[in-house]
Order: sequence, then structure tokens, then C-alpha cells
Amino acid sequence: VKNMTSVRTCQLMEFSEVWLQQILTGMIFSLIFLMSITGNILIIILSTFDQYLHTPMYILLKQLSLLDLCSISITIPNTIIDTWTKSSSISLGCIVQAFLVVSLACIEMAFLTVMSYDCYVAICHPVHYEVIMKRSTCVKMATYSWFSGGVSGILHTATTFSLPLRASNLVHQFFCEIPQLLRLSCSDNYLAEVGAVAVTSSLSFACFVSITLSYIYIFSTVLKMPSAIGQSKAFPICVPHLMVILFFLSAAAAYLKLSTDIPAVSDLLVSVLYTAVPPTLNPIIYSLKNKDMKAALQKFLKIKYLSS
Repeated sequence: VKNMTSVRTCQLMEFSEVWLQQILTGMIFSLIFLMSITGNILIIILSTFDQYLHTPMYILLKQLSLLDLCSISITIPNTIIDTWTKSSSISLGCIVQAFLVVSLACIEMAFLTVMSYDCYVAICHPVHYEVIMKRSTCVKMATYSWFSGGVSGILHTATTFSLPLRASNLVHQFFCEIPQLLRLSCSDNYLAEVGAVAVTSSLSFACFVSITLSYIYIFSTVLKMPSAIGQSKAFPICVPHLMVILFFLSAAAAYLKLSTDIPAVSDLLVSVLYTAVPPTLNPIIYSLKNKDMKAALQKFLKIKYLSS
């Protein structure tokens, strides 16, 4: 109970002590947040109200947009408020934020795996796509993804906040990140957290292997296509997906990095890569460059214009 009471009043690290740099940071984060929520909300609206986007692929895309909307909303707004008010406290609650960050990151990794499988079936087995990727199958995959992420979040949060904490409550990060919270512990008994990391790392490694195998089969199939038009359609779909996955490797680097008592600016930059960049790029990479999504957007804007 004492631990949980103390972490509710954690102080977060500022990006800079210079006021102008703080303001510039706040403006950049505000722009990133605005772009992210606009793109993701637009995708959710289009995929919900357009009947032509009720296919398995767009069901997964809508779930991914919902995830991105939640993940960026639990870290960036607090940072923006802190930069403008010159405060470094956390209003959401460190325990809640740490749980949500870990859970949503694990859920998104699972969704990226499911989406890579969907891409594999669509390109390598197009004839059997509707049989394999049924709506019920998508719902089951989405349910397993949410469940596995929730379990991972509970494991990490419970093991981290069960450790005794130091009197200092300064977290060397702009949000409550598990590795930085472990630095506040006055105990060297990290066995429980090592076990949680081992479980999460095993699941993440399985996702990474599945994604890698999916895209190996995809690229081998695309390269065998006799038509250059088929290749030109398949590569723009698959290559950007891999770019987003690279940003999640930075999360692995942050969590597996050896803990030190000296804060580094690189820790902040790496955290920005996996907390702010994917939710902002996903709408562009996965949906807004999609032909069907563009058609749905044009139809939506036309209806709004006629109704007004």
C-alpha cells in the first residue's frame, strides 16, 4: 500500500530546463497528437459507417486505430500539459499508466502479427481468403490479442510495484515506463520482473517470427508474379507494414537495456519512437493511402457536403 501511494505522486523528467525548448517540445508533441487522433478517428468513422469496409482487413484496421488512439492518449497529453505548465507531475496515476502502456504495446504487437497473417493469406492464398479469414476468425484473433496484452500488463505492473521503492520518486522518463520505475526500487530482487519479461519476450519473439515468416512467403510469392502490375500493388502494401514493426524494436531495446542510475537523453528519444511515432504513422501507412479508404473518404465528404 505504501508503494502504491508513493508512485501516485511520481515526478516525471522534463525534456529540457530551458523554457523556449520546453515550449518547442510542447508544440511538436501537440502537432503529433493532433495528427494521430485526427487520422485514427477518421479511420474508425469510415470503417464503421461504410459498408464496403466491413471486411476482415478493415475490421483489423479499425481495431488498430482504436489501439493507437488509446496508446497515444495515455502518454502524450500529460507531456503536453507538463511542458506548458512547467509541471512534472502525472495526473493519470503511475500504476494505471504503466499498466496501459505495457498492455496496449503488447496488444498492438499481436495485432501486427494478425495483420501480417491477413496479408499473407490475401497474397499467397487469394482463392481461399474468404474461407480462412472469416469474420468469426477475426473476432477470435482480436479477442486473443486483447487478452494476451492485458495479461502481460498485469504481470509487469504487479511485479514492478510489489518491490520496495526509494524515497525519491523522480522517474527519468516523460511517462511511467517500467524500466525507469525499476530504478526507483531499493531492492535487487528482480526475479519476479525477470519472469514477467521472459514471458512477454517469448510472446513478442513468437510474434516477430510469425511476422518474419509471413513476409518471407509474401515477398517470395510477389517476386514470382509474372505481372509487374501485381508486384507494384503488393510491395506498397507490405513494405510500409515492416517500417512500423521496426519502431517496436526500439521498445524491446528500452526494456532489455541494462538499468543505470544516470539518465540519458537517448532513453527519451527511444521512448518517443515507440510511443508517439507508430500511432501517427499507422493511419498513413495502413489506411489513408489505401484505395478503398480514399473512396470511402470521398463518399463521406460528399455526403457531408450535400447534407450541409
